[in-house]
This record gives sequence, structure tokens and C-alpha cells, in this order.
Amino acid sequence: MSNQHPAETNNTPKIKLGRAIQVRLVSDLKKSQEYYSHVLGCTIDGWGHAERDDMVFLLQQASSINDVRPNAVAQKRSDYPTEWEGPDYAWDSFISISWEGLDAFVEEVRDKGGMISTEPFTGSHGGWEFKNACIQDPDGYNLVLGAMRVINADSSK
Repeated sequence: MSNQHPAETNNTPKIKLGRAIQVRLVSDLKKSQEYYSHVLGCTIDGWGHAERDDMVFLLQQASSINDVRPNAVAQKRSDYPTEWEGPDYAWDSFISISWEGLDAFVEEVRDKGGMISTEPFTGSHGGWEFKNACIQDPDGYNLVLGAMRVINADSSK
């Protein structure tokens, strides 16, 4: 597989793609809509869109409970650009959030009865410091909150 981007292989202009919206098959649409609205602070429309800022999900009723399948934990790999080998828990969505906002949002979710499946933690790799936490929705989908910042060499002094 070439590292060259497909739009660079010919003289046609690159077509811009819009925002990706993740589709969630859920076991109980009304329960999920209430959770995404009340706990996560999303607005919900008649189509099933759950939206807060740039985070958007399309909630759809599953035909069968067997169709609701959150991701499993990914296999570790050693070929990332840094020493990181991958997450230790399953990720269904990764939601960027500010460093300062992550802890406050986790507490907001906790206060509204949301399930924090992975408490906030920090780590580092490749010159970056990260802070993550994981919220689980009623069907077990893991919404990873992630903040990153460059490690400041002066901060260790």
C-alpha cells in the first residue's frame, strides 16, 4: 500500500468530506436518547441524532439485541509511530476534549448518573502527555475522552 494520498495520484481536485457521524445500534432507543440527552448533554432530534458541540451520534433501534455489539479490546501492536502499543480497554468512540475540561466533564456525567468505566488517568508517549477517561452508555459502548498536550521540557524543573 502506497503512502501517497489518492488525491495526489492525479490532477483532480481533492473532494472534501463532511463530518463523520457514528451510528449506534441500541437495544432501547428511548432509554439511549434519554441517556445521551440527560447524562451527556446532547440535543436529540426526531431522526435520532444525539449532538453536543462536534460530537454526533445517530442512535438507531436494533432489530435484535444480538445486533448491539460494542467493540472488543484491540490487539496491541508495536508499529505505532511512538512506543504506545494501543489501549488497554475497548474504544467505540474517541472524543477530543480539552485537558482542563476532561475532569469536569467526567464529574458532570457522574453527577447525572453516568457510568465512568475508566477513571481519568495520564500517561505519555512520543513527547506527548495524554489524559483519558472512559464513559459507558447503556448498551456498553465506550466513549473515550482524550486530551493531549506536548510535554514541556521546562515543566520538570
